[in-house]
Amino acid sequence: MPLFSEKTLPQILNIQTACQSRIFTIQSVDLKFSNGIHRTYERFKPASRAAVMVLPIDGDDLLMVREYAMGTERYELGFCKGLMEKEETIEQSANREMQEELGLGAKQFIHLRTVNSNLTFMNSPMHILVARDFYPSKLEGDEPEPLEILRFPLAKLDELLNNPDFCESRNLVAIYALRDYLEKI
Repeated sequence: MPLFSEKTLPQILNIQTACQSRIFTIQSVDLKFSNGIHRTYERFKPASRAAVMVLPIDGDDLLMVREYAMGTERYELGFCKGLMEKEETIEQSANREMQEELGLGAKQFIHLRTVNSNLTFMNSPMHILVARDFYPSKLEGDEPEPLEILRFPLAKLDELLNNPDFCESRNLVAIYALRDYLEKI
């Protein structure tokens, strides 16, 4: 039984570039809804590539990275993450990101879930994976400075969830998904 009734999608009448930067394209999208109402919305141009986020588990610890985030203008605690390259599988992308950011590869990956944030303005899927069974391997990444690598005890995930400085939505979803996964194994 479906959760929601089927609705007719609005008809896209026109899409044009409203603003272009080096990194972002903002689109103006003209829509006609099934009841005849017309609206114009703005959105980030939908991503051409998905991203990955990796939660490496080493024994009883979660390996995390601390790196500068331009949006908040401070150093933030989070996980290895980045855009997938064309032709990469989710696992290959996750392994590459770990090698670039942690200097480790992994032999085992478990897909926890795929998330998408801020659906009103963008389509940017991110696959969240757990990684285990590491081996040393370093690849050159695009980070402007070395990332700080931190170990966080899995037994204290609730402390991390309740820490006001750990507030990025994708990180929180990843920890909740990890906690659910760990309860099942």
